[in-house]
Amino acid sequence: MNTTVTLDESWKAALSAELQSPYMGELRSFLKTELAEGKVIFPKPSEYFAALDLTPLDEVKVVILGQDPYHGDGQAHGLCFSVRPDVRTPPSLKNIYKELEADLDVPRAPHGHLVSWARQGVLLLNSVLTVERGLAASHRGRGWEKFTDAVIARVNQLEHPVVFLLWGAYAQKKAQFVDSSRHLVLKAAHPSPLSAHNGFLGCRHFSQANEFLEKNGLEPVDWQLPEKL
Repeated sequence: MNTTVTLDESWKAALSAELQSPYMGELRSFLKTELAEGKVIFPKPSEYFAALDLTPLDEVKVVILGQDPYHGDGQAHGLCFSVRPDVRTPPSLKNIYKELEADLDVPRAPHGHLVSWARQGVLLLNSVLTVERGLAASHRGRGWEKFTDAVIARVNQLEHPVVFLLWGAYAQKKAQFVDSSRHLVLKAAHPSPLSAHNGFLGCRHFSQANEFLEKNGLEPVDWQLPEKL
């Protein structure tokens, strides 16, 4: 997007056509104008592509899809559901931890920083990568969805099988870009307190993901987050 943005080389190569496309040019102009008008955008520009930067394309084993970034001060840092180490764990992430504990007996982490997962090949991707402070969904329809469609399509083309965890109707729209005969697509309700009891809690997606990875000769994910960062 600009010189402050970091993006792993594997993704730069795979998405070069998207990054140079007219719609991304329009998105760049939109973000530049918003910032010039003094609007606060989350996350900061250097973290727009943090999910792609932390998880190189050929290392992706699991994809977790969010909607758009947290819109509160100090929360978003470019990974879906994740917050900075010193920020209170949001309700949806608390439910993710609750399911992890029930499914794999993983203790609930005292923080909401998910970088450890990203470094193990879990692509923590939001469908929309920016948001205006205090205004949920404010950057939908600006081009990010098309870009993240391309990200999912590129992961779908990987030679090794990948697990897609699609929680909620918004994330499940991306399933159209995934060949479910090669990859494992697991769907459930969103972990938000508003919907978690409608099928997210009890879904056992984490154990199913690891079983699939091991069955296909891939290293399972250690879902237990480090206590200290």
